Amino acid sequence: MVLRTEKAIVENMINFLAILKTTPILTKAMNAKEQLHVVHSSLISLSLLILQFMATQGQVITCKAAVAWEPNKPLVIEEVQVAPPKAGEVRVKILFSALCHTDAYTWSGKDPEGLFPCILGHEAAGIVESVGEGVTDVQPGDHVIPCYQAECKECKFCKSGKTNLCGKVRLATGAGVMFSDRKSRFSVNGKPLYHFMGTSTFSQYTVVHNVSVAKIDPKAPLEKVCLLGCGVSTGLGAVWNTAKVEPGSIVAVFGLGTIGLAVAEGAKAAGASRVIGIDIDRKKFDTAKNFGVTEFVNPKDHEKPIQQVIVDMTDGGVDYSFECIGNVSIMRAALECCHKGWGTSVIVGVAASGQEISTRPFQLVTGRVWKGTAFGGFKSRSHVPWLVDKYMKKEIKVDEYITHNLTLVDINKAFHLLHGGDCLRVVLNMNV
Repeated sequence: MVLRTEKAIVENMINFLAILKTTPILTKAMNAKEQLHVVHSSLISLSLLILQFMATQGQVITCKAAVAWEPNKPLVIEEVQVAPPKAGEVRVKILFSALCHTDAYTWSGKDPEGLFPCILGHEAAGIVESVGEGVTDVQPGDHVIPCYQAECKECKFCKSGKTNLCGKVRLATGAGVMFSDRKSRFSVNGKPLYHFMGTSTFSQYTVVHNVSVAKIDPKAPLEKVCLLGCGVSTGLGAVWNTAKVEPGSIVAVFGLGTIGLAVAEGAKAAGASRVIGIDIDRKKFDTAKNFGVTEFVNPKDHEKPIQQVIVDMTDGGVDYSFECIGNVSIMRAALECCHKGWGTSVIVGVAASGQEISTRPFQLVTGRVWKGTAFGGFKSRSHVPWLVDKYMKKEIKVDEYITHNLTLVDINKAFHLLHGGDCLRVVLNMNV
């Protein structure tokens, strides 16, 4: 195991040198001395990381994490113990983690699967520190994005060709434990902490299943591409995979947060002729235009139900609508603003526990389609690296969704910002 780990680290060091030769920072107007300084500094940083990883192989790591001891109470920065990975597991040094409304939803206590105490977080990026027995897809030093949506490529779901859902580790992740022994890898002074969504990225180190981690281009900036672990990917995929929006389509997007804007971006890329953004905060329209929204509707400005407003302004309804809020009454409005005969509405937002959707059956009998999507229909390990490549080629936006940058110790402030109208995504530097 140690020999394999050392070999992997050496291989990653060689790859790093090859990448460094082509990185833009060395191809600008720099003299030889300046270039040598960049290479030297980078090698020192990499060498220190390698030495750290070699020293921690097979050992319990103590690090900082934001612990949710109970619902709706401030997260506490604790010194936690992270056990080494067992068979089929990967331990990852998390460098950057973004906040998502799903984290806030579970933290609020409204999530029926929410377990406490736990370590939240599921939108992040980092570097593999060590791997357990049988893991071959990633190795120490690899740059990765943990994925709450697993992809084992072997289960009934993965083999069906009909869904991106995976059933291999779902029962374990839903119970806040690891699959191999149904135990946690996190503890504080001997007290176990539950995992969250199989990722728990609000910790400087985490342990994930090998089917829940995507290896990505090491040139990609981790402080940016961490967003591809959830929100941005979900919005893009809802358009490209779930709805399959065609050129010339008219699209309505309910809710102009990160996911709604990603839907708008995906619709623009798919060639939609009109992208109508619906939100009660008129300040969002200027930002939304940059992501592809062509028209803005504020329900507060109209006496008619919003679905009727959209039908009237689109000669019978939109071709596709997307509910990106998690409000069941808006889900109904999103369906009913679709065109008779072919309109499709996709539910992207997650509603509170116990909520139910409703509409008149005639809405469906007359040809409208109601769908849902998880992670935008993307298969995590297969498609996340592809999304990273698209970002590197400047084919999709990521940087533009990041409105705030903070550190792990500021996580409670970050959640406060997340609920404000001026915030899309907060990215936490986990090691400052």
